[in-house]
Amino acid sequence: MPEAAKSEEPLPRLKLTLRPTAESIVRGGHPWVYSDSIRKQNREGEAGEIAVLYDRKDKFLALGFYDPDSPLRVRILHLGKPVKLDEDWWLSKLMETQSRRDSIPDSGTNGLRLINGESDGWPGLVMDRYDGTLVVKVYTAAWIKLMEMLLPIFIETLKPERVVLRLSRNLQALSSASGGPGDGSVLHGTSPEGVVTFLENGVRFEADVLKGQKTGFFLDQRENRKRVGELSEGRDVLNAFSFSGGFSLYAAKGGAKSVTDLDISAHALEAAERNFALNHDDGGVAACEHRCEQDDAFKWIETAKSSSYDVVIVDPPSLAKREVERGRAIQAYAKLNANAIRLLRPHGVLVAASCSAHVSESEFYDAVRTAARQSGRSFKEMETRGHALDHKAKFPEAHYLKCIYLQFE
Repeated sequence: MPEAAKSEEPLPRLKLTLRPTAESIVRGGHPWVYSDSIRKQNREGEAGEIAVLYDRKDKFLALGFYDPDSPLRVRILHLGKPVKLDEDWWLSKLMETQSRRDSIPDSGTNGLRLINGESDGWPGLVMDRYDGTLVVKVYTAAWIKLMEMLLPIFIETLKPERVVLRLSRNLQALSSASGGPGDGSVLHGTSPEGVVTFLENGVRFEADVLKGQKTGFFLDQRENRKRVGELSEGRDVLNAFSFSGGFSLYAAKGGAKSVTDLDISAHALEAAERNFALNHDDGGVAACEHRCEQDDAFKWIETAKSSSYDVVIVDPPSLAKREVERGRAIQAYAKLNANAIRLLRPHGVLVAASCSAHVSESEFYDAVRTAARQSGRSFKEMETRGHALDHKAKFPEAHYLKCIYLQFE
């Protein structure tokens, strides 16, 4: 056989056999397999390739997306009996995923997470709806290859006006090099002229679906934003690390006397101003004094005047993006919230949040509680909260969002 013909022969299916401990972890429902958990494989795999996982008795265990360049070597897609990954299977999977959101109230809300990655059985993919716009963000190359088949299923089932594809940073160069779509590509419908708008509990927001962070907005804080609105009537509110003013708008709508957005980004503060303008027909928003402070929130809080606010929200970006940063992040949370407590008037409320996956719930809450005790002020713990219902987490690493409410005498 000529050499050229040999090179065209299809490769055998990528077959991986796991170590016993990893096998048990996968059977238990954990969606990740690390490189050191693979006992053997039949050949080198390509990024985004579907790998077949076998147990120690050489029986089928699971299917997953393979990534040779990451310590997180396989993301589990299917566990159980062998299946054919055809259009019918994907349609059934999408319908099952959407049925889990049937119980989520949507009165006055058309901004919702429809697919939450591994926790919904779609490893490395999230999908958010902003009114008629679907934004699909992918974190592994497999989804780029599958999009041609999946896009018609998304369109037929969810009936969006448009579908936007967002790529994680590590995939942007990979997709470009292979002639694939770029970050912010509109796969269906017309490109939006600027931002799109959506409703959350009757509050209007803009989402920069083409270039903004994540998919364009942070939907995971929906329930905490609503709770802040309930706590803000007649109060002066500081929203530190305010981004586009989500907490502030809820506070204003809830009857806050004033709200101050504090962020280092002029772009973020401009977005907050626009969001306030979108809601100016609301009496509470129109009556609330809205201020903006562009500064480093860490430094600003440390030097601001004591006893200036009735509610202080501290929701910084992730302070520990890697495990080695965990210790310093815990210390930073303690110091940051200690400074925030100093700004509270009597009967004031601290709302402290963390989105650092490498800092556990207990570590974060303990850091905030320690800061509260060291303030010398009497306080009571009101509650702790996590993700919004459409962001439900089903494995430990997915529990990234923590929020604690403390009231001080």
